[in-house]
Amino acid sequence: MSKLSTESYKGVRDFYPKDKFIQNHIFKKLRETVERFGYVEYDASILESAELYKAKTGEEIVNEQTYTFTDRGGREVTLRPEMTPTIARMIAAQERELAFPLRWYSIPNLFRYEKPQRGRLREHWQLNVDLFGVESNEADTEVITIAYSILKHLGASDDAFIIRINNRKTINALYDSFNLSEDERYKVSKLIDKKNKISKEAFSRTLSDIITTEKGSLLEQILSSSEHLITHLGAEHPAIKDTREIIKKLSEQNITNVVFDPTLMRGFDYYTGVVFELFDTNPENSRSLFGGGRYDDLLDIFGARKIPAVGFGMGDVTAKDFLEVHDLLPQYTSSTQVHICTLTTLQKPAAHALARTLRNANINVSLDISNKKIGDQIRYATRQHIPYVIVIGEDEVKTEIYSLKNLDTGEEKKLTASEIISLFTTHA
Repeated sequence: MSKLSTESYKGVRDFYPKDKFIQNHIFKKLRETVERFGYVEYDASILESAELYKAKTGEEIVNEQTYTFTDRGGREVTLRPEMTPTIARMIAAQERELAFPLRWYSIPNLFRYEKPQRGRLREHWQLNVDLFGVESNEADTEVITIAYSILKHLGASDDAFIIRINNRKTINALYDSFNLSEDERYKVSKLIDKKNKISKEAFSRTLSDIITTEKGSLLEQILSSSEHLITHLGAEHPAIKDTREIIKKLSEQNITNVVFDPTLMRGFDYYTGVVFELFDTNPENSRSLFGGGRYDDLLDIFGARKIPAVGFGMGDVTAKDFLEVHDLLPQYTSSTQVHICTLTTLQKPAAHALARTLRNANINVSLDISNKKIGDQIRYATRQHIPYVIVIGEDEVKTEIYSLKNLDTGEEKKLTASEIISLFTTHA
C-alpha cells in the first residue's frame, strides 16, 4: 500500500500554531473595529442551495468557480462562494420580525474553485459588513469609514492604501449615452472589470470588437479620468453628485486617501449604486485588498419588500499579504503564559497543585510531563514561545515561593502563588 501524501488539497491552507496566531490576530482586530461601530455578529451554514447563486451571483462565479454537488436527496448544493446572498436570504425570511436599520457582520469560511495565486486561494475566510435599511449615502459613508478604520486598526498609515470609489448608476448613464444594448453593457462591464489585468492594447482591441472602434475609442477616453466622465455626463448628474458628496463626507472625517475611479466595477452583478475598493499602494503588493458597494435590489428574488443595503467583504488572505509587505505582522507568542518544570518526579504533586491554582485564576499553564532533564524542559518552553517558566524543586515545595523567569529578558522574580496571579492580572 502506497503512503498517503502529506500535501493539503490544492488552494487551501493548513494552519500551524503560528499561522493560526496571525489569523486570530486579524480576526480580533476586525471584530473590535466593526463592533465599535455597533455591528453584531451572525453566521450560517457553509451549504446553500445552488439556486441562490444562480439567481444573483456573477455568471463567471456560478459556472466556473463554485463547488456544487448533488446531495443524497437529489438537491443541488453549493459550498458558499460569498456571504451576501445568504444574509439576504436570512433577512428576507424574518424581515417582519427584524428592527431596521440592521448592522450585521460575519467572518465565514468561503470556497471558490479558481487558480491559486498570491492573494487568492480556493478557500478563505472573509469579514462581511452589511448595513440594511438606510437609503441615504450616510450608510455608504459609514461602511467605507469602517473599511478605512479596519486597516488603521491593523496598524496601516494613510499612505499605505487608497480608497477607490465609483457608482454603478454612473456607468449605466454612460452606457445610456452610447445606446448600448443589454448584451453590450454586460460584455463591456466585464471587460472594464479586467482593465487593470490586461494590456492597454488588448483592452482597446476587445472594446472595439464589442461596440465598434469609434465608440470604443470615445468610451475609453471618457473612462480615462473622473474629470472626463463628469464632463460627459454633467456635474449635476445624481450619481456623480452622490459619489462626490460621499467623498466630501469622508474628507470631513479626515479620510482623504479617496479617489473617484470611473473604471471601478466590482465583479458581482447585484450592485446597484456606489461601489468601492481599497488598494494597496506598496509596489510589492499592488492590488485590490477588498471592497463592496450598494445592493438595494438583492431581496427581490425572495419576494420580500425592497430594503436598501450596503456592505463589503474583506478576505483574510489579502489582509495577511498587506500586513506582511508593510511589516505589520504581529510577533508570535504562545497562548500558554507559564510552563511549570520539575527537577524530579517527587515535585509533581506540588507542580499539579500550583498549576490548578494558576488556572483557576485564568492563567494559561502547561505542566511538563516528559520527565526530561531540566535544561530540556526549559528549552521546550523556549521553542514553544512560552514567555515564562517556573522550576519547582525541594525548596519551592517547602517554602511555596517560586522563581518566575522571563525567557525573553532572563529576569527572575521570587513570588508566592498569589503574587504570581497578581502579576499576571495586572498585566492582562
